[in-house]
Amino acid sequence: MSYLSSPYKSKTLIPFRSTHLLLFLIWLFLGTILRLSNLASLPPWTDEFATMVFSLGNSFRNVPLNQLIDSDILLQPLQTLPKAGISAVVDHLFTESTHPPVYFALAHLWMKLFPSEAGLVSISAARSLSTVFGIVSIPAVFGLSYLAFRSLLISQLAAAMMAVSPFGVFLAQEARHYTLAVLLVIASLCCLVKAVKNIYRQKTLPISVGLIWVAVNCLGIATHYFFVLTLGAQALVLLGQAWRQTAQDLKALLQPHWQRIYAVVVGTSIGCLVWLPALQAIHGSVPTNWIYDGNPRIDWLAPIGRFLLWAISSWLMLPSAVTTIPLAVVIISGIVSLLFLLWTLPSLSSGLKYQQQNPDTGLATQILVEYLLGAIALFGVFTYGLAMDLTLAPRFQFVYFPALIVLLGAALAGCWQAIPIAREEGNSGDRNSDFNPTVKRVNEKKSGARSKQTPRRPDAQTPRRGEFKSHAKFRSPQSNPINSGVLDPILVEE
Repeated sequence: MSYLSSPYKSKTLIPFRSTHLLLFLIWLFLGTILRLSNLASLPPWTDEFATMVFSLGNSFRNVPLNQLIDSDILLQPLQTLPKAGISAVVDHLFTESTHPPVYFALAHLWMKLFPSEAGLVSISAARSLSTVFGIVSIPAVFGLSYLAFRSLLISQLAAAMMAVSPFGVFLAQEARHYTLAVLLVIASLCCLVKAVKNIYRQKTLPISVGLIWVAVNCLGIATHYFFVLTLGAQALVLLGQAWRQTAQDLKALLQPHWQRIYAVVVGTSIGCLVWLPALQAIHGSVPTNWIYDGNPRIDWLAPIGRFLLWAISSWLMLPSAVTTIPLAVVIISGIVSLLFLLWTLPSLSSGLKYQQQNPDTGLATQILVEYLLGAIALFGVFTYGLAMDLTLAPRFQFVYFPALIVLLGAALAGCWQAIPIAREEGNSGDRNSDFNPTVKRVNEKKSGARSKQTPRRPDAQTPRRGEFKSHAKFRSPQSNPINSGVLDPILVEE
């Protein structure tokens, strides 16, 4: 399919109307309330405890092992040390942990802004940095959606999905680095979308975008090592574009617009190789042994089930608190949730297909779908090929989480946009509609028979069957102003 028949609008600013601004503020307010609610109600778990200790520049080595100790000694690593700096944070991370230092350094500076509680760091202060990053992800995913689709409808739906996402709220209420990783994935995807669109139009990627892309990728690796899966999925998307272009022109990869992409690849590779010694040092270490638990090659169904549960949790929360909720409530709510899921999946599939067939949104849909499938494939390679079960922890799903949210928004928008088109085609008596394939095939046979009997002159100006009038409120996907982001169904007037 050619996407050049309906060019994108080259707008640098999002054309907010008052209605869209109000909706966006509602999603932002709702997401903020959900992420701040009961932020300090639960005690920190093991990984959060470690994050707070290392972010303060403290060490666990002062806590004695294999003996009874007083609570004051146990809580000593959570004491704030005014003299501890970022150098202490990095030093303890490299000697006692397996994580890169970017988030911990930021958390160190962040927690200095808050007073201590009886000499100990506040759990609210420790978690609030992750919460801020989680809140910022709402406008960030709005921007990614608009950059990709140039549709305010899709952007609003994606922002709403991110605001109420159970997985997004879950990550934002932990003193961990995953919400920062999500933000960096969104930023990197923005650069990928811009790059692929430029490749498709045979335009050179601006130097500024290339430098930002490299910087974001390097920060991503320095935030979480599994950000490499994001880079791998993006590489698969670029390889797909290269394969399609070389199929038409063997010298396509030598064009100037590809050379800028090669520069980004080289810069990103250098930024990744810097961390290779650290990765070699933590390979096989005790803190990472849990990821090799089990045998996914034998019990191969369990990783698939976990992966589906984590993916569903990005927009639908299945009941999990079986220890605090009556079993009957869990069973009933679980059945209702699964029925709702099965009911919505066909509609979402149709909406996404609508976006794929639309020249205005087809390229963006292709980019994000290929990225999502590439990430899933890499999860499978790590889980089944390297015996590193990445489905054991839901947090690792940050790699594809933003792309899934945007695609859900696009699918919902496709369902919304298909309704008035189908209604208009029905009102106009159009029997040759893509929404009724059976009628379409019958009419194609009839029209073919008529054309054989009475051929027309090539210059005959005969109105095409099903053509809409000029005053029609909605038009076909190829010319529908809603799809280009200029209009929105809730704002179109007669």
